[in-house]
Amino acid sequence: MFRFFRQIRLDLVQENRLKKYTAYAIGEILLVVIGILIALQINNANEERQERQREANYLRNLKVDLEINIQEIEKKLAVRSSRIESAKRIIEYFDGAPLDDLEDFNYHNLNVHIWQKFYQNNNTFQELINSGNLGIISNHEIKNLLMDLELLYLKMKADEEHMRFDFEGYVYAPFFDTVDIAPMTENYVYRITGGTAGTRTAISREAVETLLADVRYKNGFTLAIYMNTQINAALEDIRQRTSNLVSLIDQQLAAQSR
Repeated sequence: MFRFFRQIRLDLVQENRLKKYTAYAIGEILLVVIGILIALQINNANEERQERQREANYLRNLKVDLEINIQEIEKKLAVRSSRIESAKRIIEYFDGAPLDDLEDFNYHNLNVHIWQKFYQNNNTFQELINSGNLGIISNHEIKNLLMDLELLYLKMKADEEHMRFDFEGYVYAPFFDTVDIAPMTENYVYRITGGTAGTRTAISREAVETLLADVRYKNGFTLAIYMNTQINAALEDIRQRTSNLVSLIDQQLAAQSR
């Protein structure tokens, strides 16, 4: 092919047809430029396709993380709601409810004591941030929701730390300083496991009455109601936003697959 073009140029020069040679040379240059442009477009199209494939992989991994978080949020909502109801029951005892069932007091008392932090699954988001690939997410609404969720989680974690501080001063300190926790713990474990663990030990009325005479301890349960309610509200907001984000990801993946 190249030998053919060279022969044409040689014939034109030898025949001294300068205008025709010039036109031919320009045409040849244009062909080369067009070829380069076509090659660039093909290369760009391939890179764009690869980028969208990477984005789709990230979106699918994000969806998995978010769905795990929704499941964990629902568990924590149920647990914290149980703690709120138990704290309200203990406040009733402080306010004069008959102390007829010491095991009931013990169950609701320790049920408030035991709580866990929420740990989000954000591995894919952290990978996007640390690798500098967040820009690969082409849907700005998805990116904004991801950033909003991170801020909401940080705020909720601050609330959890505040709650931990309150518990240490108003719940754990007076409880550990006042009573022998071993029989109470054994009885609680026996109840929540249906008798498969722990021991149904007797609960000391004197110990319970000592706790009910401590206004600081009562304040701890008031704070437990307030803080658990506040954290649950934050979790509800996060769950709703997470569900919306999962729907957006589904829509984005469906659009890219067309």
